Amino acid sequence: MADGANTDDRAGDEGRQRPEQPGGNYAGAIYGSLLAASVVAGTATFGPFPRLGLLLLLLITGLVFWAAHVYALLVGDLLSYRHLTWAAIRHVAGHEWPIVQAAVLPAVAVAVSPLLRLDLEGTAWFALSVAVAEQIGWASTAAVRAGASLRVVVVSGAVNLVLGLVIVVAKAQLH
Repeated sequence: MADGANTDDRAGDEGRQRPEQPGGNYAGAIYGSLLAASVVAGTATFGPFPRLGLLLLLLITGLVFWAAHVYALLVGDLLSYRHLTWAAIRHVAGHEWPIVQAAVLPAVAVAVSPLLRLDLEGTAWFALSVAVAEQIGWASTAAVRAGASLRVVVVSGAVNLVLGLVIVVAKAQLH
């Protein structure tokens, strides 16, 4: 791969690269939001979880999944073994950074929850709501930025709402 080459799966059948999406990696942001919701639901399902622990778990999980995703994208392309450069690594790492960024708002929700006088269960529900809302927002924004029709924007938001609700229902049922 050449310096700064696009290493992800957006190359066309003939090896042509599609241009970068305006506004960033929406897939990473959507994935990261769903990941954050899963972390909150998973930890909160089995009893009270300290706020600091949840905040750290959100951020650390986002970082670990980001690093794993970057690694998988880099080594998934067999050419990268022969032509791996720091520029390519920085490009992929930067492109996938929204996975980590998506953990920040739910972590902030956890951090401010005492100011809202939320107990630990209320904190978990608040952070989960923020993560699901963020996921729906990113999916809808991606559809709008892609020039999709209103119908496609609504469907995109609805699909992500359903995905988020699956996590919410699982948390409620397992609690």
